[in-house]
Amino acid sequence: MKEKKTVSQLFLIIAVVYVTCLLLSNLIAGKMWAVAGSITLPAAVILFPITYIFGDIFTEVYGFKKARIIIWLGFGCSFFAVLIYLITIALPHPGFWENQDAFATVLGTTPRVAAASFIGYLFGEFSNSMILSKLKVASKGKRLWVRTILSTLVGEGFDSVIFIMISFWGTMDNQTVLMMIVYQYLFKVCYEVIFTPLTYAIVRWLKKKEGVDTFDYGVKYKIVGD
Repeated sequence: MKEKKTVSQLFLIIAVVYVTCLLLSNLIAGKMWAVAGSITLPAAVILFPITYIFGDIFTEVYGFKKARIIIWLGFGCSFFAVLIYLITIALPHPGFWENQDAFATVLGTTPRVAAASFIGYLFGEFSNSMILSKLKVASKGKRLWVRTILSTLVGEGFDSVIFIMISFWGTMDNQTVLMMIVYQYLFKVCYEVIFTPLTYAIVRWLKKKEGVDTFDYGVKYKIVGD
């Protein structure tokens, strides 16, 4: 008889919040934020880094395999959301409906941007989780702040470079694209650093509450399968 796999209520709650943050990040990504002078960032940077914080929490407490489930859950929900957006935009609208263009602008996306978002997400989240998991084993669970920051440096790096390069390379001058990558990357990393005390507090509380502190000894780091 196979062992019955279960998850706790707290795991489920955190998973729902994670997916919600991810979906909202994709939804508000089209709004541009004029930070200062010539610095422009997508509004999603105020929320998307939280998904990495949750990714750190999942991996640190429950281990890579559980984190992998959440990463794919987020991907599936995001893909489904984009599909529904495109279907609703394509539905015929009555003559008195005057907001079709605005609706399409907010919810619509091009195949190029959608692909950039999905690829950047998978590379970023999986690299973040794998590195944090390996560092936890190597450090014997010490210096969580070092592990979360180092994993974020790599994960956010992949996400920022892949998303912006695929989305905008060739549509504007190269210097502008490179500066967008740098600004977005630095903002996300600083975000993670600032919220490190909160990450510590949640991880400690969750480990105590769940009675779980997973070390991924002997884990094969596959993005699918056991």
